[in-house]
Amino acid sequence: MANPISEEAVRKAVAQVKHPAVDRTLVDLGILKDIAVQGNGVKITMAFPFAGIPIEDQLVGSVREPIEKLGAEVEVETTLMSEKERQDFLAMEQESWRG
Repeated sequence: MANPISEEAVRKAVAQVKHPAVDRTLVDLGILKDIAVQGNGVKITMAFPFAGIPIEDQLVGSVREPIEKLGAEVEVETTLMSEKERQDFLAMEQESWRG
């Protein structure tokens, strides 16, 4: 049986994942909201500013990949940001947009 994955290892693996068009990490932007680790399973909660964003699958994949490299089974749950979170995201997006 494989060793359980630590939350610290998962957080380290995703800490530097950047948004493809905004020069900020997904953690900084508030997109990566929660990480729950149980044994070799990792449940990630990601929040998006709007429903149906075109790069949702790309963002989910960019978080899933480094966690799977740790040997974890990854489950991703998506939700929408609160109004405050959305405003904070949009301010950071405007400040750090690189297109």
